[in-house]
Amino acid sequence: MTTTLITGANKGIGFATARQLLALGHTVYIGARDAERGEKAAADLGARFVQLDVTDDTSVAGALATIDAEEGQLDVLVNNAGVLADDALDGPAALRAFDVNAVGIVRVTEAALPLLRRSSNPVVVNVSSSLGSFGVVTNPDRPEHAMPLALYSASKAAATMLTVQYAKAHEGIKFNALEPGTTATDMTAAFGIGRPVEESAAVVVRLATIGVDGPTGTLQDENGLLPW
Repeated sequence: MTTTLITGANKGIGFATARQLLALGHTVYIGARDAERGEKAAADLGARFVQLDVTDDTSVAGALATIDAEEGQLDVLVNNAGVLADDALDGPAALRAFDVNAVGIVRVTEAALPLLRRSSNPVVVNVSSSLGSFGVVTNPDRPEHAMPLALYSASKAAATMLTVQYAKAHEGIKFNALEPGTTATDMTAAFGIGRPVEESAAVVVRLATIGVDGPTGTLQDENGLLPW
């Protein structure tokens, strides 16, 4: 049995990813800040729930301790929780964006490493963004070129760099960052854009289910490697 934890999974891409991985036979833990919403999502899917706020060390430690006690290991970690951070460009907003989108990856990954090391094929997928790619946002032919989301873009660039550095530091664990595609979620509602979450979740699932000879230290979208 493959045990998977997905952060920020009570809705959106995380929820759809959980549904697809459950269909593949994974035991899926829904991580969510809000216990009521998380428990409902888990019940709707037939998944398990752990209260997990990626900005809270105690919450993260408790979630991984629960998975350790119940499963004894973790095979797949999907760091999906994120914020758009499109409000005022100031210090508090910057701290919030980086705390969720980058530092949150560190908190959860560090807590998960002991459990991942017990897996025969440990995989970590960090949901990043092409908006964090220097190669993409400086290309006038790409739509990202015209999207001035400074804090989101900078924090996602940090998320991708963390992915690369974790891959270098832990050769036995595959770490990959992902641009899941422009998706219709609560995060993009203000822009009125995006495709169904199921399509983007399929991109996450592809990287979450790579074999032992799969890639590591990459940023990818559904078409393959992205420059960044």
